[in-house]
Amino acid sequence: MAMAQHLRQGLPLLRRALTSDTLTAGHRSASIKAFIPTLTNQEFSRNYAAASAPKEQKIKVPLTMFGVSGNYASALYIAAVKANVLDKVESELLTLVEASKRSPTFSQFMKDLSVTADTRMKAINDICAQAKFADITKNFLAVVAESGRLGHIERIAQRFAELTMAHKGEIKAIVTSVIPLPPEEEKELKETLQDIIGHGKKVKVEQKIDTSILGGLVVEFGQKVFDMSIRTRARQMERFLREPVNLDSH
Repeated sequence: MAMAQHLRQGLPLLRRALTSDTLTAGHRSASIKAFIPTLTNQEFSRNYAAASAPKEQKIKVPLTMFGVSGNYASALYIAAVKANVLDKVESELLTLVEASKRSPTFSQFMKDLSVTADTRMKAINDICAQAKFADITKNFLAVVAESGRLGHIERIAQRFAELTMAHKGEIKAIVTSVIPLPPEEEKELKETLQDIIGHGKKVKVEQKIDTSILGGLVVEFGQKVFDMSIRTRARQMERFLREPVNLDSH
């Protein structure tokens, strides 16, 4: 009960920290820090209930992010790391995003700003209760719902996933092909990418299907794009064939 009360008390601080795009880095950091102590667990509260204030655990965000989605994702990351529920929160956010993709009605509801804050809050609380989401996820989504930012939740989840991957030392490689890669080819590609980036980080492969590339592969990771698709090769060949032939070059 005390834990739930602490969480509720922290909501206004989180809301003020995140709903303004014009917060300076210093003000945003101070507001987030004010929210984070409300997310400590009961054991922490018991052990440090003495008159002297506890030494605050310093959590560093592994990537610098900007904008609304970046602010929300960064604050949630700090809270989740402090409570040691990073993987659980990431999974729950992705579950909500996937549910919205499968339900056009739910997706429209999240984007409809004409829906009252009370209605949004009630719907999100009901969903979180049924899904048995962690308290941090539930209260975070309540803040997002109340501030009318549910339409940004997919982008927030993406930014949060970027933070969790950086936290784990992972790099996501997006591999686009016409059909799913056979396991042996995926394994070989993953090993090749691992050799390229070195062994300080771990490659995580995400496959995408796009028949418009006609064949071959498009591999994206970090800031690099390796386009080995038949579509791109055909366009390159087309440009080459359209170039005028210089008969005087011989």
